[in-house]
Amino acid sequence: MTNRARILIVENETPVAMMMVNALTRAGCEVLVAPTGKRGIELAQENKFNLIVLALDLTDISGFDIAGELKQRHQTRNTPIVFISDQAAIEDQQRALELGAADFIEKPFGEEFVSRLLSRIKQTEVPA
Repeated sequence: MTNRARILIVENETPVAMMMVNALTRAGCEVLVAPTGKRGIELAQENKFNLIVLALDLTDISGFDIAGELKQRHQTRNTPIVFISDQAAIEDQQRALELGAADFIEKPFGEEFVSRLLSRIKQTEVPA
């Protein structure tokens, strides 16, 4: 059994996804990537994750719709979701928070990206 954080990234922009994978892997996380919203929902149902990083603008399904679906499912209801977007409209941020998002991070990411994600995971960990 490993104590490494398991993170699902749902992002259709390959360079962005790879940057996140590299940064999170260097931080000791185990990372899976879903290039579509549909695949993200499947992976979230098939695996247990400590955190889901969800792009707002995907090619097949809106990040908002995915978050709504994940929050209704027993297995993923309590998994923190961090939205990422290259447009940080206040309305989008408010809607993300209303859907129960743990955070909303604007692209391009700064050096604090990994720290913010790991902080969200720590906030939801249940002491043994």
